[in-house]
Amino acid sequence: MGLSVEAENKAANMESGEIPENANEHCPGPRSESAGKSDTCQGCPNQEVCATTPKGPDPDLVVIAERMATVKHKILVLSGKGGVGKSTFSAQLSFALAAMDFQVGLLDIDICGPSIPKMLGLEGQDVHQSNLGWSPVYVESNLGVMSVGFMLPNPDEAVIWRGPRKNGLIKQFLKDVYWGELDFLVVDAPPGTSDEHISIVQLLEATGIDGAIIVTTPQQVSLIDVRKEVSFCKKVGVQVLGVVENMSGLCQPMMDFKFMRMSETGEHRDVTEWVKEYVREKAPELQNLIACSEVFDSSGGGAEKMSREMGVPFLGKVPLDPQLCKAAEEGRSCFIDQKCGVSAPALKMIIEKLIENHGFSRMLVDDCA
Repeated sequence: MGLSVEAENKAANMESGEIPENANEHCPGPRSESAGKSDTCQGCPNQEVCATTPKGPDPDLVVIAERMATVKHKILVLSGKGGVGKSTFSAQLSFALAAMDFQVGLLDIDICGPSIPKMLGLEGQDVHQSNLGWSPVYVESNLGVMSVGFMLPNPDEAVIWRGPRKNGLIKQFLKDVYWGELDFLVVDAPPGTSDEHISIVQLLEATGIDGAIIVTTPQQVSLIDVRKEVSFCKKVGVQVLGVVENMSGLCQPMMDFKFMRMSETGEHRDVTEWVKEYVREKAPELQNLIACSEVFDSSGGGAEKMSREMGVPFLGKVPLDPQLCKAAEEGRSCFIDQKCGVSAPALKMIIEKLIENHGFSRMLVDDCA
């Protein structure tokens, strides 16, 4: 009599080294020599399966190491909360590195919320299999992307997966995707510190992770979780390459604003054209000004102060720019035209600082030698 689907899944998880969700506290792990035999295993529903599971190192780690041997640098992009612009930063970082003639891969491991395909203009694309493995979907010849978003039959369907299944897909991405020679593999992780984060760190541990960039917004409610993210990185031995404060005030050209006048009844009337005409006639020198307003409370010192307190680098601030939001919606780089005149220079400075701080700029010199 064959195993049930549930039992087969459990056995597969054991063989991959995953600790089952219903395991006893202090589980030694199914690949440990003491699996199914130690005192902590007594009464565990997985004891029998663990006792018969092949022991020793996970053979998939050897395959992953071979795949990653052609990747020079691996960078995680993290955030404490969702909605802070982490994936937007990952996308624009990848666009920028590719524009600098680096060979770039962008791996989306936000399994339940894959937004990278849209932000790279790749919605509706499929993953193809070759004799070398899964082929990334390419934006340009030197910018490839892999995401679960390419595998969903309906992009509106929720991905409701438990930890082991998500971890299994991340492992499959790492061992089955053929990136070829890469200068950078940018990994866009889900917010928080969950199974996906532990999995990616453990799976890449032997091949080395250069570090993590943490994206946040200025207010304390976001920074509280960023502190936990920094703590996570320190505990698992991942260097924090730097913190980026996103949405650091709303900034845009004054003439792009919409102006309203409130009536005595509380209704708003659009007076944008009247204001613009007045400025053009009476104060034309004001037309080139950029207006800025604080959106999130940064009275606590924001990400810069937190970075000093936590002893990690602060890379810089990116203003909340409607044109950057539009670029993300349209799946294009914010660096290719002058539309993102507020955010693009800030992002460029941050990326240049990242490259200079960690010696990545030497790669360009070496490649040209």
